[in-house]
Amino acid sequence: MLNDRSTPAAFLATRRSGKPRDLVAPGPDADELTDMLTIAARTPDHGKIAPWRFVVVAPERRAALATLLTEACRSEKPGASAGEIAGLEQFAHQAPTLVVVLSSPRVDSPIPVWEQELSAGAACMNLLHAAHAAGYAAGWLTGWAAFSETVLGAFGAASERIVGFVFIGTPSRPLDERPRPAIDRIVSHW
Repeated sequence: MLNDRSTPAAFLATRRSGKPRDLVAPGPDADELTDMLTIAARTPDHGKIAPWRFVVVAPERRAALATLLTEACRSEKPGASAGEIAGLEQFAHQAPTLVVVLSSPRVDSPIPVWEQELSAGAACMNLLHAAHAAGYAAGWLTGWAAFSETVLGAFGAASERIVGFVFIGTPSRPLDERPRPAIDRIVSHW
């Protein structure tokens, strides 16, 4: 069973993201989402500087997100295909809940920006864990939109970066396991 919540160890051993395109209602309500974001904010954070932010995209703002994505793509990628534009439209409307996670480094801090960026990635992972622990599924996507200056400008400042788009909802079908790396291929001893 994937995302087995019977014990913390079972949960971590079976954790599997949901494909955002396969996530449907219900999604978390406002209180559940606040709880998830509170858990996500409990990430390792050298210096206690919270070098990340969460931007919740309300359901009624999804059409505006689709417009932002498609217009930015047409501007930044003049050769974008009709299929790519349609894919961005679909991207904006998948899953009932969307949180944009931003790396928001504190450049005045003695903590290296690299450590701050790692903390932002950990915040994304904690958000996935929080969603799954609450009985939902979540998927963390990046893609072209995460690297677009135009898209970033709609959510944050030039000094920030989009870590990912975290989609949360209920799986419309059973989650599929994916191949995992062989442990002897990724572990060495020094």
